[in-house]
Amino acid sequence: MNELDVVGVRVEMPSNQPIVLLREVGGDRYLPIWIGPGEATAIAFAQQGMAPARPLTHDLFKDVLEAVGQTLTEVRITDLREGVFYAELVFASGVEVSARPSDAIALALRTGTPIYGSDGVLDDAGIAIPDEQEDEVEKFREFLDQISPEDFGTSSQ
Repeated sequence: MNELDVVGVRVEMPSNQPIVLLREVGGDRYLPIWIGPGEATAIAFAQQGMAPARPLTHDLFKDVLEAVGQTLTEVRITDLREGVFYAELVFASGVEVSARPSDAIALALRTGTPIYGSDGVLDDAGIAIPDEQEDEVEKFREFLDQISPEDFGTSSQ
């Protein structure tokens, strides 16, 4: 397993499909995962430290974990089958729960939990970006700094 950082979310054109971009810590691979608009908003809210007036599902799940005394210790992106990514939530008790990567990432950001990607997933779907292309990545980061959850056209209730 390789630790991953969340670079951010953006909308892929021309499909208008949101993606979350993860970066391999200590490596040069990036992992793009196509996600839904609701999950894109949830991830963007968490990255920007925004608290909606009413808790989103991921905020509620975090609150429930705290209420029952459970700790999420890691999120693992474990597999890629037929274009679908799979993830697991790993708890301090040893329990592992299957999850969509987008939900797992949104929860990890809220709880400060590390995210890991399997070697197989990174080998199959990771995109190596050499140092000389780092300026393009920096432009992407600048774009992410300017985007807001409202850009995804969803509202939270």
